[in-house]
Amino acid sequence: MRPLLAATLATTLIAATGSARAQVEVQWWHAMTGALGERVTEIANGFNSSQSAYKVVPVYKGSYPETMTAAIAAYRAGNPPTIVQVFEVGTATMMSAQGAIKPVQQLMKEAGQPFDSKVYLPAVAGYYTDRKGNMLSMPFNSSTPVFYINQDAFKKAGLEPKAPATWKEFGIVAGKLKASGQACVYTTGWPAWVHVENFSAWHNLPIATLENGIGGLKTEFKINSPAHVAHVQMLADFAKNGWFTYAGRKNEAEAKFFSGECAMLTSSSGAQANIRKNAKFAFSVNMLPYHDEIAGAPQNSIIGGASLWVMGKKSAAEYKGAAQFLNYLSRTDLQAKWHEDTGYVPITVAAYDAARKAGYYDKVPGADIAVRQLNNKPPTANSKGLRFGNYVQGREVIEEEMEAVFAGKKSAQAAMDDATRRGNELLRRFEATAKE
Repeated sequence: MRPLLAATLATTLIAATGSARAQVEVQWWHAMTGALGERVTEIANGFNSSQSAYKVVPVYKGSYPETMTAAIAAYRAGNPPTIVQVFEVGTATMMSAQGAIKPVQQLMKEAGQPFDSKVYLPAVAGYYTDRKGNMLSMPFNSSTPVFYINQDAFKKAGLEPKAPATWKEFGIVAGKLKASGQACVYTTGWPAWVHVENFSAWHNLPIATLENGIGGLKTEFKINSPAHVAHVQMLADFAKNGWFTYAGRKNEAEAKFFSGECAMLTSSSGAQANIRKNAKFAFSVNMLPYHDEIAGAPQNSIIGGASLWVMGKKSAAEYKGAAQFLNYLSRTDLQAKWHEDTGYVPITVAAYDAARKAGYYDKVPGADIAVRQLNNKPPTANSKGLRFGNYVQGREVIEEEMEAVFAGKKSAQAAMDDATRRGNELLRRFEATAKE
């Protein structure tokens, strides 16, 4: 019996070893830190526990630009990750990298995985699809700018704790808040994203030609239109009146709000969890103000955040694993939990409906504002997103010019003219090296 037992054990060990070796590793490079990084690890572990053929390995690679740069460099070196998280302004760069990506819709079809782009929120899916409606990358962490107000500060100023719906109403409220002794009346995070990109979409105005770059590389910026110039001038006037405090190009403004320093804030919907954790006052989450003199406003806002791209030069087995993982990632229960845990919008209609039916939006008022704003109206050519090459630098150019206006160094017209010219120069440089 002993030799037979030994042989049986040996056979079992060999089989187990062979099974372990057969497991295909799928590298997932990402840019999420802190609690978000922990949640990414939880998602990967959940998938790994759900099956035994594949192992998704999440790897933090730094900031958004660092992660994208690292993935492109790895591709050129012949060893890219299977999946990489890329922020939305990197979409055109990823698309133009010949052979460096495998479109998600193609991946799913080849892997035999069920896939229907119509299950995703239209304003989210539209950002990552080509002109034929094929999805290029998988939406992951999507957000949109929203409008926060300190309700206690409003009451102190003798105001009803209700957010102004229009910029005209905003001016009236701002004056009363200032008169009540509020040192910082209003501030904003991500100024180019909020006050150029989303301002344009919210008012159904083009940021650029060719459907904001989605229609091709020969796009040209249109951010020096009378409406854009008037909006930037309005912010400059607010600054002169003491109603607007410029806080920086990223999310520095959020701390000014949740500390109680500023009474009103426009910034990412993804800031809600942090604001809820830190604010010692009653606040509300609301849709962005709009200019009621612009016909058709408000339209819909557009997303920020990032999506997941599948890289080229990977094996068929890795692609099958990636497809199965992305299918898992779109599960309704997982997306609803991701939405509730992080403040990012659910990427599917089903996940939004699940959160609503479970009473989440009754328990957490304002948590559905981002989705409602993205879906306010069906996206148009002006409001389904943008796709510009070199747009990391392009945003910096826009913000630099806006800062010059807020500092009184340039007129709004001159600054937006210069932002348009400089932005177009970046587009032409990208066009010279990229392909459709």
